[in-house]
Amino acid sequence: MASISSSPRTVEEIFKDYTARRSALLRALTYDVDEFYSLCDPEKENLCLYGHPNESWVVTLPAEEVPPELPEPALGINFARDGMKRMDWLSLVAVHSDCWLLSVAFYFGARLNRNERKRLFSLINDLPTVFEVVTGRKPTKDKPSVDGGSKSRNNTKRSIDGQMRSNAKLLDESYVGEDEDEHSETLCGSCGGNYSADEFWIGCDICERWYHGKCVKITPAKAETIKQYKCPTCSTKKGRP
Repeated sequence: MASISSSPRTVEEIFKDYTARRSALLRALTYDVDEFYSLCDPEKENLCLYGHPNESWVVTLPAEEVPPELPEPALGINFARDGMKRMDWLSLVAVHSDCWLLSVAFYFGARLNRNERKRLFSLINDLPTVFEVVTGRKPTKDKPSVDGGSKSRNNTKRSIDGQMRSNAKLLDESYVGEDEDEHSETLCGSCGGNYSADEFWIGCDICERWYHGKCVKITPAKAETIKQYKCPTCSTKKGRP
């Protein structure tokens, strides 16, 4: 089972624990990959890959305690080894390893406040994932010319009950998978300027036009308190049916 000497409590301590476990898993999946591969015998019982805070790794059976001391990594990684190409299998293990690292980090970070959790994730997100290292993929960078879908703006959505609400969105890599052309021609309804990913935008819930936050004097913090945003033009219209 995963060893833990003392639970890290601060952002820095949790991040240090994360990087140590991450280094251990990377070693298993790269430098020590032949040894790791041989240890994952499909004929054995359900095996897990653990990374320890001392940067060592081990392939072993899952913890017997219920509930376990820490979140458990993916169970039975050895069963799929011979049914997949070696690199595909290692990539799959890498993805599960990333999930486990995040679950452990946020298990420790459950008592952090909102800003501390945000800072912790920011530190983690600055590092390449285990999957990216193992597969040789380069991390996606937040560049407006590449990531047309990750807009730093207010994203207007309709709730299930039909009411309109504005959901503030900061630049987020989770939007990388959206259609790159979706916002390529977005212009500010006030100044006419083109979209830029490093600027805050807000959408009008009435006319659905988009605006630079600075053009309509709305900050990201203020936007989070607005249930329904009306742009200056729509705010001056009266008697609209």
